[in-house]
Amino acid sequence: MIIIVVVIMVRQKIEIKKIDNTTARQVTFSKRRRGLFKKAHELSTLCDVEIGLIVFSSTGKLYEYSSSRYLLSSP
Repeated sequence: MIIIVVVIMVRQKIEIKKIDNTTARQVTFSKRRRGLFKKAHELSTLCDVEIGLIVFSSTGKLYEYSSSRYLLSSP
């Protein structure tokens, strides 16, 4: 007798609201910022587009991403 068990993991939906715990908020910011920059890089590569992101932390620190190191101006 063969028994096959399939377990499907479903991600829980989280409520989108401000995280009160400052440490947890900083960890979440760091992880999601990296994820956002990674997605921007993937989109730039897959679709051959130029992307620029500017993100400010709650402390005012600037984080930036650009798919090109050159600034392009519109005609």
